[in-house]
Amino acid sequence: MALCLAACAITPLSAKSHTETQLDSLIANHKLIFFGDGENPHADSVRSLITNFYYDQFRHFQDPAAPYFLFMSKNSDLAMGIGGVVRMRGWCDWGGSVNSSAFAPYLIPIPSDPTHDKDLGTTPAGTSLFFRVLGRNKTLGNYQLFIQAQFSGYDNRDFKLKKAYAIINDWTIGYATSTFSDPGAEPPTVDANGSNVSMDQTAVLVRWMRDFKSHWRVAASVETPAMSLDTDGTSTAARSQYLPNIAALIQYKWGFQQHVQLAGIMRSLPYCDLINQKNHNTIGWGLQLSTVLHPLPQLTFYGISCYGKGFASYSGDMLMGKYDMVGDPERPGRLYAPAAFSLMAGLQYNFSPTVFASATFGHSRYLPSKAVSPDDYKYGQFMCANLFWNLTPRIQIGGEFDLGRRQNFNHEHRWARRLNAMVQFSF
Repeated sequence: MALCLAACAITPLSAKSHTETQLDSLIANHKLIFFGDGENPHADSVRSLITNFYYDQFRHFQDPAAPYFLFMSKNSDLAMGIGGVVRMRGWCDWGGSVNSSAFAPYLIPIPSDPTHDKDLGTTPAGTSLFFRVLGRNKTLGNYQLFIQAQFSGYDNRDFKLKKAYAIINDWTIGYATSTFSDPGAEPPTVDANGSNVSMDQTAVLVRWMRDFKSHWRVAASVETPAMSLDTDGTSTAARSQYLPNIAALIQYKWGFQQHVQLAGIMRSLPYCDLINQKNHNTIGWGLQLSTVLHPLPQLTFYGISCYGKGFASYSGDMLMGKYDMVGDPERPGRLYAPAAFSLMAGLQYNFSPTVFASATFGHSRYLPSKAVSPDDYKYGQFMCANLFWNLTPRIQIGGEFDLGRRQNFNHEHRWARRLNAMVQFSF
């Protein structure tokens, strides 16, 4: 936190970062189709409305750019666009393989699988289509409608819904990114999974979010719950959830896409003790501190740290297991919420507004307070280095080296390595 504050103090507020210059080129790269009577709206009004496509609290690096073709009313009170991204990835594993299109340390097999030590694969996962409407109304104020679906279902080819929500002034209603997340603080990666600390879960929610005095932002939401419990069906069983998750955040922001944010979540985790025929309800919670800032115009720093109990299904690596609640070996029929901790740091360097590189380190650790199986996951480490080139504002290629390690409680560990390549076209 001290490093973040020091960097904030030396950040040149007047200097335009290279990432902002790149965004400017995207904002200018649109085909506008006006409808209605009268003269075309002023250029400043048009730019202001288009900019809203990009300045999104929960926008992720891998989200598609604003649509190239935009339909806009003559008074610039309404803009509508249908766009998407065609994205193709290829990878090569050696010296240890992750049997998945997404690189995750949790999935590294221990012991090694001699039939799957090397791997070559491709996937269109991440190819998506979306529809967005932005408008202003005398009665409703500012509003927005957004629907996005992508090819990442069965065999990475089925079309499935990713987001669907409406925003009216300070309120968001629908299937959207959880308030307990900060996608903007996650560094760019070629791999679809990102770092093993990434938290960009989606849920059906109702969220209130408001800015105060230009620098402060607060938000709170109620979200549809989902949990992952390690039940065996004989001594313990999951119960249906009947209380929503409560999430909130407070953020201090300045300059262009720079902020420090603290977010929290509280969850209800109900289960049944089948041995004593009793119902129990445990409260899970999590805290997340995150930041993104530009110490220099060409440099961007990303950072995320999380800690809590019973929130593992929100964490990038541990959501692949069942760690929200696990069995208590000292009390048959009972579960408890173990602690978990994660830390991620990333640096991005822009050689120019169109060419940039980044490096990321992530560490995710499972912290049970009871005895566990010796071959259970203890921690995972993720490292990557990549290079991106925007050939045009709409065409991007990238290459990446991924390195991951899984460590078990019995001290056994394995490494995995991957080369990733990606090409995408936004429209």
